[in-house]
Amino acid sequence: MILGTKRLFSFILLISVLILTPCKLEAQLLGGAKTTTEEPVKTPDDSLGRRTPQGTVNGFIKAIGDQNYLRASQYFMLSKRSYRKTSERIRIAKTFQQLLDQGGNFSPSSILSNKELGRIDDNLATGVDLVGNISTDKISIQLYLENQSDDSEPALWLFSAETIEAILAADISGEKTFLDRVLPNALKVRKLGNVPIGHWGVVVVMTVLTYLLSRLLIFVFIFLLQKIWKKADSEKGNAIIEAFTLPVQMYLTVILFVTLTQRMGISIIVRQRFSIIIITIGIVAFLILLWRLTDFVSMFTRSRMNNRGRASAVSAVLFLSRTMKVAIVVIGIIAILGIIGVDVTAGLAALGIGGIALALGAQKTIENFVGSVSLIADQPLRVGDYCRVDDIKGTVESIGMRSTTLRTPARSIVTIPNGQLSASKIENYAHRDRFIFNPIFGFRMETTPDQMRYLLVELRSLLYAHPSVLNTNPIVRFTGITADSLKVEITAYIEAINVETSQEVQEDLLLRMLDIIEKSGTSLAYPSQTLYMTRDTPVSNEKAAEVSKIVKKWKENNELQLPKFDPKRVEELKDSIKYPNEGSFDPNADETIF
Repeated sequence: MILGTKRLFSFILLISVLILTPCKLEAQLLGGAKTTTEEPVKTPDDSLGRRTPQGTVNGFIKAIGDQNYLRASQYFMLSKRSYRKTSERIRIAKTFQQLLDQGGNFSPSSILSNKELGRIDDNLATGVDLVGNISTDKISIQLYLENQSDDSEPALWLFSAETIEAILAADISGEKTFLDRVLPNALKVRKLGNVPIGHWGVVVVMTVLTYLLSRLLIFVFIFLLQKIWKKADSEKGNAIIEAFTLPVQMYLTVILFVTLTQRMGISIIVRQRFSIIIITIGIVAFLILLWRLTDFVSMFTRSRMNNRGRASAVSAVLFLSRTMKVAIVVIGIIAILGIIGVDVTAGLAALGIGGIALALGAQKTIENFVGSVSLIADQPLRVGDYCRVDDIKGTVESIGMRSTTLRTPARSIVTIPNGQLSASKIENYAHRDRFIFNPIFGFRMETTPDQMRYLLVELRSLLYAHPSVLNTNPIVRFTGITADSLKVEITAYIEAINVETSQEVQEDLLLRMLDIIEKSGTSLAYPSQTLYMTRDTPVSNEKAAEVSKIVKKWKENNELQLPKFDPKRVEELKDSIKYPNEGSFDPNADETIF
């Protein structure tokens, strides 16, 4: 029994080994294949740095700076059969340097492409980049780099055969630069950084001279501008001139320095090293110009807002000005870091992620700020305006950067976030040029047709005659017969400077209309649903008969002003009513002095 059990256990163990061994072997094979697949193919480095246009130009400048012209020739596309001799290759490199010193220049290193594909946005063929030019009195050569490798091989950027042929064809016999003619031999023989020491001294001198010359030109230009432009001496004119003076002077200094040093024959090695400084100065000048223009616009806008009494707009302008300055500083730092060769891609990505996080965290704050800007720009509300926002009525007490406060008729303060306010329906009563007068009367069913005609004519006559009713055709219409009354609707507009005055006029109109209704012999109807426990006052037959006579007379004389009024009658009625009434206090009347 025990022996059988051992045999069974040995059989199970053997089967397990046979099953698991292929699985492990397969896993090892798959794992090895996966590792081989995922391992990236690394491009071998070039000892001369010719994988990118930037590397080729920088390597060539360094080679001629070290006076290693044989290594410099390795950046040229040369035929092996035509240029086997070392002396010939060195001669080409020296000729290239001499032409560059006489009037050539390369694009700044930070502008050259640092990618193996080169630039793809320069309207040139793929694998060809323009990196500089040579321009003298006799020749003009464009300097091209060309990628000599196939798509399957690492990039190899060299000066194109066309460029080399143009350099070889250039006649430089007897050509000397201005510095070669004027500098003493001692300053040309002694060198600093493989560049004649005289060139470094001329660079320092030209820096000072171009700065002084630019200041002189700016002074002359401002002097002429003040003579021509009449507003140059005003505060606004002085602010504009001051904003542009320093940036333009910096630009002018750079332009003069680049032009004069190239014409004088300063070594290309020196000028290429100064190219980064020159571009940096140009960027700084542009940032200073933006900064000063921001200050000018902010000052001018705040002055206008203060003159208009818009204190809330001043705070928004200040906030926008400071935000603009922060953006100028950030953009300037990123641009300068990019110029000096620092990779800012990771920093920009971090700023983007941080900006998203900040935007999500400050969503409501940003929403309220944008709302305040829209309120200031559109001006649907001003401090002191009486308005309605959704279901809230009140007088605007303040408009801030985050919220707006209203004081309600109950004298309570309601604070509304500007983001919500800018998306709400705003009804501003302060800007009304007229007030609607729209009462609806219901007359008793016993009212006779002539009484109704009388009411329509007299009510409209009242509106024509009243001096505080706008001179437009008022509407007085018999609009319907309901279950308990005869309906007359009136629409007119009251001219008044505020709500209180309009209510005074409305009160006077209603009182006069009650007089007309009482005179007509009819009265206003009570709703039939109301149980009115009183002795009913019968319709006055005498007044009804009198009104019928008046209407009959109108008809006989063709003077019934229905459905329209005679224009002559309208002119007669205009302002014929004395308002305020006789016996009322008139605040506009002159006070009698005893």
